[in-house]
Amino acid sequence: MLGIGKKDRELDAAVKELAKADTLAFGGVGIASTLLPETEAYRQVERALDEHPAEARKKVDWLLKHGSAAGKAYAATLLDRADPEAGRAAWATLRDDKGEFTTFSGCVMGRATLRDYAAERLAAN
Repeated sequence: MLGIGKKDRELDAAVKELAKADTLAFGGVGIASTLLPETEAYRQVERALDEHPAEARKKVDWLLKHGSAAGKAYAATLLDRADPEAGRAAWATLRDDKGEFTTFSGCVMGRATLRDYAAERLAAN
């Protein structure tokens, strides 16, 4: 039982990290390919969706409603992976959100609005 409690606390901590995220990065960034705390938290929630889907899904749904712009993008990405229909619905609700965040793809840093990012995800699907 203690292990389950620890996993719950770790999942809560990861979701809180994503909720305050201001950067969206799914891999290492910069020349050293450093993993940001947000990226590590994303991966932890992603694993939880595989291991404990019902509990993790509740947390992702919460993140979609209460997270920062980057946090909401992480949540929609997680939903897209776990349940493509729910992911598409999440992206559709975010396409009017004017929130901004920093993006990283390797060494390339940029800025995006959640509205534009959601539109790109919907177009890609």
